[in-house]
Amino acid sequence: MEWMASMRTHRCLATVFCLALLISLGFAKEKKDAAQPMVLLWPDQNSPTLRLTFGKFTQLATYNGQLSLESPVLIENISNKRIPEASLTVYMMDKGGVRVGNGMLSMSDLEPGQQVRVAFQVFSVGIPVRLRLVARNDSSGVPTSLKTVPLKVISVPPTASLKVDGRDVGITPITVPLGIGNHTLSFSKEGYATGSTPVDIKADEAPGGSITFELGGLAEDNVELRDGTVIKGDVISVSMTQVQVRIDGKDQNYDRNQVRKIILVQRDVVQPSPAPNATTSAPSKK
Repeated sequence: MEWMASMRTHRCLATVFCLALLISLGFAKEKKDAAQPMVLLWPDQNSPTLRLTFGKFTQLATYNGQLSLESPVLIENISNKRIPEASLTVYMMDKGGVRVGNGMLSMSDLEPGQQVRVAFQVFSVGIPVRLRLVARNDSSGVPTSLKTVPLKVISVPPTASLKVDGRDVGITPITVPLGIGNHTLSFSKEGYATGSTPVDIKADEAPGGSITFELGGLAEDNVELRDGTVIKGDVISVSMTQVQVRIDGKDQNYDRNQVRKIILVQRDVVQPSPAPNATTSAPSKK
């Protein structure tokens, strides 16, 4: 009997030890998860404007059962537009997805590629392991400075290369997200003159808009050399060894091996006017 009682005692002690070990491991894992940097992209991962990296949450004090926490946050503007001002609400969740607190994070005057480090302070009932961002600036839930409007861009002819504010975005026709403010759309297509047009996106702009741009024809023949130089003029002749180009009334010859590409401008052929038929008058009889 004493032996059986001793066995039961050892089993109880072992059970208590295992429970304490599991609780300790779980707490250690939660602290480890909370210590890992948390990186969030705004507004989404497909077309992010901001990247926010939250560091370890440190407890500063306790007040009425709530923890006063602080985390260093690195905010990066990864877009090509200046962000004058933006405010975001940071929701904090525990490992079960239950919200344990929330606070506000504000930023201003962020140039493209610029970074700023701020201290995020917040009250919480627990250490967060997950974060979620929600905009505060307008009723649609998107800060005005971060709002984008989809615009369909069409070119005539199609399949032109499109740049927005100097950045390649694709081939027309294409729908591009544009932020609030002024933008420059630039078009280029082989055999046509390059062109650009300004576009102003308003804060109350509705989605579903489109713009059409017609590319003009080349005014002169283009001779592209292998070093990237483009010669503009009138191509007079092309042989196996040389290309002759008339530039401002002067003929210049280029080695055929230097030439990578020649684009000729279509010209209208002017038909000579037919000569008036000669007529002979019979001598008048007197």
